Amino acid sequence: QLQASGGGLVQAGGSLRLSCAASGLTVRSYTMGWFRQAPGKERDFVASVSWRSGSTYYADSVTGRFTISRDNTKNTVYLQMNNLKPEDTAVYYCAAQAASGIATSVRVDFWGQGTQVTVSS
Repeated sequence: QLQASGGGLVQAGGSLRLSCAASGLTVRSYTMGWFRQAPGKERDFVASVSWRSGSTYYADSVTGRFTISRDNTKNTVYLQMNNLKPEDTAVYYCAAQAASGIATSVRVDFWGQGTQVTVSS
């Protein structure tokens, strides 16, 4: 089970940190990722960290602003989001994927519930 939290309403330029607490699986043994879905749009990749290499991957739209990290002791994955923009408004989903490398929606094995992020202009 993946429990996402940390969403909310923030002004443009602000920051939020999303958390994804895992139970029943070990985050260091899975590629952990974040995806987001805006109203009327498909679910898009945001960021992931590979279990095998620890390599991180980011969507071009968030590179330099978002940082994914993993705390194995807490079995939790984080997404630090800085310099938020109105176009970042979406429901953010945590995901776990057994395959290494970048997370892709078709390879995700477990999804968490979403957490709403709203960025006002």
